[in-house]
Amino acid sequence: MEVMFHSSAFLLPPIPAGHCPPPSYALVVLNQNLPRFAPLLWNHAQLRLCADGGANRVYDEFPLFFPHEEASDVRNRYTPNVIKGDMDSVRTEVLDFYRSKGTQIVDESHDQDTTDLHKCITHIRDFTPNADKSNVSWFFSYAPVWLCILVAGALGGRFDHEMGNINVLYRFSSLRIVLLSDDCLIHLLPKSHHHEIHVQSSVEGPHCGLIPVGMPSGRTTTTGLKWDLNETEMNFGGLVSTSNIVEGEKATVQSESDLLWTISIKKL
Repeated sequence: MEVMFHSSAFLLPPIPAGHCPPPSYALVVLNQNLPRFAPLLWNHAQLRLCADGGANRVYDEFPLFFPHEEASDVRNRYTPNVIKGDMDSVRTEVLDFYRSKGTQIVDESHDQDTTDLHKCITHIRDFTPNADKSNVSWFFSYAPVWLCILVAGALGGRFDHEMGNINVLYRFSSLRIVLLSDDCLIHLLPKSHHHEIHVQSSVEGPHCGLIPVGMPSGRTTTTGLKWDLNETEMNFGGLVSTSNIVEGEKATVQSESDLLWTISIKKL
């Protein structure tokens, strides 16, 4: 079985050498409080989207990251490429401002069956037609880059919104999508691969978890954790690996079912 590699190097100001081929990042900003490292994610990304009211967050909150600069200068510098969604949350003056800066506005108010995050992920997938192929495993496919979609403001707030965001991970399981908040990150570990997780210990950990959402995990085996699993069964109503601890710079996971990986983000 092929190995899928994971790294949170996007939390580091300079992405370390040795990430070869280098990752390519897209950023989606949702309508929740932005994490303190949002400008860092923005600078790493090559494509930046706001999901509906996420545009309000960029407009209102990005100037707060730079209190010694004029708000207008910050807003001119941090302009999204796309605003997409059902447009029920974004303010008119925010929409008008970004439209004047050349931002593409995509109104999908006719589609009430998918979330705004789902709409943005679809846009990124269509914008990068080889995304499904290049993300499965760059090590084995020898793709020139692999795309990672970072989602800021994906956790916290209404629980149904959180679960909708987690559902997007499963609906687009062939893509690498990372849900981020100030406190932690979450991404999917598909059962189709063995997983090697490279831990950036200066900015994340040590607390971590493996969560079987959607179905039980018949057998899960890990290395690199304080309480490793050895062909362990996990399910809701039984054992779930929460409050585990990464002990080094690498953890591995092998499971019969898709799992969510979560790890804490340090407050530096």
